[in-house]
Amino acid sequence: MSNWLHGAVIYQIYPRSFRDSNGDGVGDLLGIVEKLDYVASLGVDAIWISPFYRSPMKDYGYDIADYSDVDPMFGALGDFDLVVQRAHALGLKVILDLVFSHSSDQHAWFQESRFSRDNAKADWYVWADAKPDGAPPNNWQAMFGGPSWTWDSRRRQYYLHNFLPEQPDLNLRDPQVQDALLDVVRFWLARGVDGFRLDVVNFYTHDAQLRDNPPLNLARTPARPHQMQRHLYDRTQPETFAFLARLRALLDQHGAIAIGEIEDEEPQKVQMDYTAGADRLHSAYSFFLLRAAEATPALFAQAMDGWNDAAGWPAWSLSNHDVVRVATRWAGDDPGRTQLMLAILLAMRGTAFIYQGDELGLPHAFVSYERLRDPEAIAFWPNGIGRDGARTPMPWTITKPMVGFTVGDDAWLPVDPRHRAMAADVQDAAPDSVLAATRKLVLARRNSIALREGRYEPLDAPAGVLAFARVSPAQRVICLFNLMPTPQAIPLPAPPQSLLISIGEAKIEGASAHLGGNSGLLVEI
Repeated sequence: MSNWLHGAVIYQIYPRSFRDSNGDGVGDLLGIVEKLDYVASLGVDAIWISPFYRSPMKDYGYDIADYSDVDPMFGALGDFDLVVQRAHALGLKVILDLVFSHSSDQHAWFQESRFSRDNAKADWYVWADAKPDGAPPNNWQAMFGGPSWTWDSRRRQYYLHNFLPEQPDLNLRDPQVQDALLDVVRFWLARGVDGFRLDVVNFYTHDAQLRDNPPLNLARTPARPHQMQRHLYDRTQPETFAFLARLRALLDQHGAIAIGEIEDEEPQKVQMDYTAGADRLHSAYSFFLLRAAEATPALFAQAMDGWNDAAGWPAWSLSNHDVVRVATRWAGDDPGRTQLMLAILLAMRGTAFIYQGDELGLPHAFVSYERLRDPEAIAFWPNGIGRDGARTPMPWTITKPMVGFTVGDDAWLPVDPRHRAMAADVQDAAPDSVLAATRKLVLARRNSIALREGRYEPLDAPAGVLAFARVSPAQRVICLFNLMPTPQAIPLPAPPQSLLISIGEAKIEGASAHLGGNSGLLVEI
């Protein structure tokens, strides 16, 4: 484990929507350079940059056509080098998003693989014969709707894709594929990056026998067909660990890290499995918190339970580019409750991700059907997640057109009118803003060895209150969060030494903590 990852706070940048430096309506790498001082002012340890590689943008960069080049809409390799140089000068580490479960169908590897059954890259993707009646090889369903198999008339076989048909699955069972992907890692390590976020890392291998997934036999039909099966065979296969061991050995040689994204029906178990030991990932996060509809004490307690004795280290996020923003999902678009959610995140044991705009408390944006760009949102409209609502332009300056995101007249997605009054420059001048609270919380975490690395100990508390301690040999911090609108008084287990931070109407009186509705505090005892 690289020690810097213990308790680190990582800021996710979705480059298309962060800052547009040239007025074409799409954020770019030079825009990131312009705003890195702002990111550093948050006190975070690193940035995670979502894909900016060459891509036909069917899934907005998560369909990669060239792993070792920058798409012209984002700039050039020299611009990326400037990002690394400026980030490192500010004390920020740089983590790149790598998508190894699949590529674009426009990648040269796939173009060669689909040409015939006997070319040099014939087995670099997952191909299978049709059933005798012409049906796909099995019943697997894609995340974005429809079967996970598409027929290719040249090879006269089906190819596997867990997402769009334009995102064919790489065959990581093939050592040559593994070698090629490790060369991609070497390319970016040589340019100075400090680590990688691995997209859907547990999708890397599939069942060699292509067995059908069993049905869930649900009482109510879900919105997506893939939700109707138990995903026993199309993901989370043990063969993935052999590749992760090779990847980990390479990263350890360079002092770099890897954090995996887990999408599974048993998120906690798989998080632990994928971080269990020195030959697996340095950390992993799942959708356990990201998909939860309600924030409850039991939810957070369940998230943290078991990690003290696990071999690995967890990571947590409340928002990202794929889900409804936390301010809307859990806080009812209330800035005070949003601050409480961020306080819980930054008190949890593990590495914390903050998605761009969450430090401003941005609500999930409304995007009309006519302006939707996300293929998932369009396919499942009006009942989908609406990922475009988490991807609208970052509001920088209240007085500028397009809130300072671009010097142009429009952007690839519209600006939500509610976001203008929440622009970074407005909140920078407001001591009670979500931005000010985020900076205080990150600083409190940075200055506390218990919050960065301490054990998690659950504490008894009244209904609606999340209570736990973070404990290191040198420090004990009590973390109390009232998730209810009614006030609560809670006795402290020992005399308080210092109040680290309070959120909302929370204070210490004698030997008790008095928590107003939707408030919290961190106190050293």
